[in-house]
Amino acid sequence: MLPALALLAAATINLNQLGFRPGDPKQAIVAAPTPAPLDWQILDATGTVVLRGRTTAGTDDAVSGDRVHIATFDTLTRPGAYRLRAAGVESGTFQVAPTLYAPLARNALAVFYHQRAGTPIEARYVGARWARPAGHAPEIAACFAGKDEAGTVWPGCPTKRDVTGGWYDAGDHGKYVVNAGISAWTLQNLYETGFARRLFADGQARLPESGNGRDDLLNEARWEVEWMLKMQVPPATRMALPIGPQPKSTPLTLTPVDAGGMAFHKVADARWTTIPTAPADDRQPRVLYPPSTAATLNLAAVAAQAARLWRTTDPAFAARCLAAARQAWTAAVRNPDIRAATAFTGSGGYGDDNLADERAWAAAELFATTGEATYRAALSDGPATVPGWADVATLGTITLAVADGVPTKIRDNARARIVTAADGFLAEVPRSGYRIPYASQKYDWGSNSNILNRAVLLGLAARFTGSARYRAGAVDAADYVLGRNPLGQSFVSGTGWKPLQNPHHRFWAHQVDAALPPPPPGVLSGGPNNTAMADPVAVKLKGRCAPQRCWADDINAYALNEMAINWNAPLVWVAAYLDAGGSAPTEKAN
Repeated sequence: MLPALALLAAATINLNQLGFRPGDPKQAIVAAPTPAPLDWQILDATGTVVLRGRTTAGTDDAVSGDRVHIATFDTLTRPGAYRLRAAGVESGTFQVAPTLYAPLARNALAVFYHQRAGTPIEARYVGARWARPAGHAPEIAACFAGKDEAGTVWPGCPTKRDVTGGWYDAGDHGKYVVNAGISAWTLQNLYETGFARRLFADGQARLPESGNGRDDLLNEARWEVEWMLKMQVPPATRMALPIGPQPKSTPLTLTPVDAGGMAFHKVADARWTTIPTAPADDRQPRVLYPPSTAATLNLAAVAAQAARLWRTTDPAFAARCLAAARQAWTAAVRNPDIRAATAFTGSGGYGDDNLADERAWAAAELFATTGEATYRAALSDGPATVPGWADVATLGTITLAVADGVPTKIRDNARARIVTAADGFLAEVPRSGYRIPYASQKYDWGSNSNILNRAVLLGLAARFTGSARYRAGAVDAADYVLGRNPLGQSFVSGTGWKPLQNPHHRFWAHQVDAALPPPPPGVLSGGPNNTAMADPVAVKLKGRCAPQRCWADDINAYALNEMAINWNAPLVWVAAYLDAGGSAPTEKAN
């Protein structure tokens, strides 16, 4: 049974606050204390009841703390504005429209322009409210030298490097190669699938590069790829780095190695800045942090992918990317187990002790681009899992499933693994009170990206099989993020009647400084987190919230409500996929 207080609460109606495409499944969750089924009505813009039905009987759901009733209204297909009424309450107004997701996809992509470093963010693209001077321009950084917080003494580098550009990773001003990798890859993969060719054709996005004759999705991704190339260590550079597993919180043992072709792990502030701090007002020294094998393989993967996608439209850039990818792969073979050093303040650690997934991903991208036996021999055929910055093997599986020219046997095997994973996600829907493809009671940091990355795999499974049930699962995931959750919260700014307003961010800091803006439309919150409740807001909720309720719309709640590029990227992908209705250009025979 649920706690008595939950059962006495007033009824709420929770649904996708954006709305629904005419042909997609349509569900709402009515949270109400009664176990008996509830009558519901759909009202149009004039207040006329256009559809009636009854919910399922209420069932207790520990993940939300609610007694949930399911209202299904798939037969509502006529475009228009509607409200749902049940248990004496009404929802806000939602739309039924075929073009529902296009503005969301464009807004979500525009967030990456907002996050650009090294260039002014101009009012003509974002509006006067969000315009700002360039941050960290130019960005000439030296390697960390001296003693870190664990006592390791780093010798530094002989010269500084120009690492201007790229995207700020999240609410801070750090730029991390390992998170850049999955973020840029997701945008480039969306282009490669073909789902967004119409949506982001040249001139469709609000970008300085619009009108250059190239796809705007690739234009934005290239901004990050260009920066990643700058993070590559010059050939024949000797550096002292930690090799293999080492004790935590004690000085590392450093060994001189040939680090040429590797990638610096990150560039970031020497110390944490406070909220608010606009990028142009950041006065902290900028520091390059030691190379890692994980960062190196991220560079190899994304640069190889970019080489494939730019081959016909910009052969010179494609060649530069492929050369960098090959050099990175060679460097990773030479230095296969250099872990990220994390005992620094002022930036996120992004440490990762398992490098097999990065190696499999990079091999898949290089093989898909070159077809060479060296990379084919390093492919993995492990099960597809939910991708994240520290678990990237499935990115390679996706590439093998969708890239042109991949041998049929390898392609079909990759597709089968994705469909198997998607089947597992669908099996979780009936076990979830809010009917989403995730039934666990464990909600990690950035849980919304976990759910959206599941939707990516579901969308791909729908494409490979033609089965509508996989698309329905992707719709369920989007519904949750956009309001079908126990908080009745759209986790995306500018979307719905209760949108995200106060993400953890140093410039979108209107909550603490009225002179600064709120988030622009299209920003995704990390979402509920009941496993790493580290910030002062989360600490007060710890032990007092059902998993899906461990969240607050507060700028100080960095563990619950930060934004990040690797979270916004699958939002772009899923919104574009849903906008396309699951269609894509006809696949070429292999």
